[in-house]
Amino acid sequence: MTVTIPVVSPATQEKLFDITCLSTSELDERVKTANNAFASWKKTSVTDRVNLMKKFCDLFDKKREQVAVSIASQMGRPKRYGGGEVNGVLERANYMISVAEECLKDEVVEDSSTAKRFLRKEPLGAVFIIAAWNYPYLTAVNNLIPALLAGNCVLLKHSPQTPQCGDIFVETLHEAGVPKDVVQIVHVDDQGAQYLVQHSGIQFVNFTGSVAVGKKIRQAIGDSQRLVGSGMELGGKDPAYVLPDADLDYAVGNIVDGAFFNSGQCCCSIERCYVHEDVYDAFVEKAVALTKEYVLGDPNDAASTLGPMASVRFANNVRAQLEEAVQKGAKPLIDTASLFPLDKPGSAYVGPQLLVNVNHGMTVMKEETFGPLLGIMRVSSDDEAVQLMNDSKYGLTASIWTADPEKALAIGDRIETGTWFMNRCDYIDPALAWVGAKESGLGFSMSKYGFTQFTRPKSFHLKLVQK
Repeated sequence: MTVTIPVVSPATQEKLFDITCLSTSELDERVKTANNAFASWKKTSVTDRVNLMKKFCDLFDKKREQVAVSIASQMGRPKRYGGGEVNGVLERANYMISVAEECLKDEVVEDSSTAKRFLRKEPLGAVFIIAAWNYPYLTAVNNLIPALLAGNCVLLKHSPQTPQCGDIFVETLHEAGVPKDVVQIVHVDDQGAQYLVQHSGIQFVNFTGSVAVGKKIRQAIGDSQRLVGSGMELGGKDPAYVLPDADLDYAVGNIVDGAFFNSGQCCCSIERCYVHEDVYDAFVEKAVALTKEYVLGDPNDAASTLGPMASVRFANNVRAQLEEAVQKGAKPLIDTASLFPLDKPGSAYVGPQLLVNVNHGMTVMKEETFGPLLGIMRVSSDDEAVQLMNDSKYGLTASIWTADPEKALAIGDRIETGTWFMNRCDYIDPALAWVGAKESGLGFSMSKYGFTQFTRPKSFHLKLVQK
């Protein structure tokens, strides 16, 4: 029986199209062709792979309108921001391209008259990459480009929310000259994904998404009784801490944007904010004024700065966290009914909201919200801020807003997080490892070390016998 998944517009709740899921026999054939292609792809020089990826970047740069439309229609981000995703893909891909030959070359330990010893970075084979819908091209580029540069063949499963984005990404790689069997798009439901995770022909699994699904994938890998590696970028509940010496206008502008851009649907968005009591009132006043400037509307409207969330289900989760917080004493500061009339129960539209009088007994300050909702807490000391920032099962990023880099470093050493920012947030620097502490991830991507999860070292020890 053919299985199809409907793709629904977040803006209208109307079906856009159906995607047909591959059967298990079709998946077997995809894995087989990937493994057959691996023999020649791994022998392709890194220089040749680099040149193909450069061609991909040139071609992708020309697809800005197509990319913007695909994002707006399938996950609801305003079309005006589509170019930003293209720029992010190019920034990350170009960095990994620029360091590929240096990172993937043999590491020579000894080259003497008596012995040659070196490490070679061997690709793994066919890898299965699962990308997320919230940044549909960025969550693909983080791992897909390094995997291909390292010599692996890739089966890419994109979220059923944004399947067309996966199609565009893979089609562009093919247009650049990457063989079709080397990188393939696979549209599957959850059962099909689990089948691939446990497939004997898959050598590594990479996943971007929620903690709950990540744990299910880990369990599925374990249930297969195979020694297969995995890498995961999971959820976040990222905090910001504002000190009295911060440039307040700058901090407010960046933190509010870091909380509400993409309707808060970002793994590293600011979801909780701790403000020193000396500047708390001023910070809240400025944050309220800025939040009121957002325009919630049709993602195709040039005036819209916020579109719908990706689905009604996600919007309902945000509304549930907000309602629970208010019942427990939190105070909402934004009159969403008058400022954002599209924000209605049963719709995917959710207006940005600021909450005060919050505490860690509320879900909104503990569990990932993944929506345009920001809790703000008053703190009286650095120690209190550190304790609250670390009071989380997540640890993707955290930020401090101050004029004092020495204090920023000292506090950063105490924070349980993968990335520590001073005076910025909600950003992946491709030259730095993208890594999650606690339940925010397993392994890492990006940076010169981003190739390590897609390679294994092979040791060569050649002893020269002297006569």
